[in-house]
Amino acid sequence: MLLILFLLAFILARTVAVHPSDFAAAPTIPVRAIQSAAAQASQVPQLATHPISDGETSTNATIHDDWSSFEKGAAITWTADMDVDCDGMDFGCKGNPDGQSITNWGALSAYDVPFIVIPDDFLSANRDKMPGNNVAAVICNGNMYFGILGDSNGDTPLVTGEASWLMARTCFPDDNLDGSKGHVAADVTYIVFTGQDAVLPSSALNKHYITDFNCDDKPGNPQKGHTGMRSGAAGTANIASSFKKRSILVLTASLMTWFA
Repeated sequence: MLLILFLLAFILARTVAVHPSDFAAAPTIPVRAIQSAAAQASQVPQLATHPISDGETSTNATIHDDWSSFEKGAAITWTADMDVDCDGMDFGCKGNPDGQSITNWGALSAYDVPFIVIPDDFLSANRDKMPGNNVAAVICNGNMYFGILGDSNGDTPLVTGEASWLMARTCFPDDNLDGSKGHVAADVTYIVFTGQDAVLPSSALNKHYITDFNCDDKPGNPQKGHTGMRSGAAGTANIASSFKKRSILVLTASLMTWFA
């Protein structure tokens, strides 16, 4: 009986009910316009180009930092395919024989956390911009979803275009993706908000899970008004009441200035 109770408690503790609506962008967000803007980015930092697979004829994808100089909503972006990363708690997922039990800043649950992955050499060269668990956004299959930068790719060769089991299966729900079967087309836009102010606060996540998908600018929050998934620019608070909406509104406003 004690064993049954223990197993039941473990299962209940392990179960995190995460629905795509928890991290989906609001329908008012101009997803196509943002994706189009990302496709026009051209500024290339060092160590930014990597293959999207380890095949000899693999297509390369390049990270662009045109948006990294924005005063608010600073970000880097790239377009690639989407492989499935199960590193962390769920490293034993289907099709992932070489998975690792940890992710870069913990041991995230690939089944329950929408995270994306970046090549290890680029991360190492830009740790000031990406100190860990930075807010991220993905545009895939005509939709936008929010998450965090949760892991890096250290394979040989280093590849890009990778996201957690949850993010990948949310983006392409009819494709039955797993650790050995990714989305092949290089049509996914990845956005990582940069800087310390874009890091998800410790009150909103722990070693394994995002615990608060609606972390907001609350009274007394020392980060209130800063750039990132939990913040926004002046005048946007009444339009978007949660951090996951405001960050893109900030980015959108910056892009309007960029194109002006």
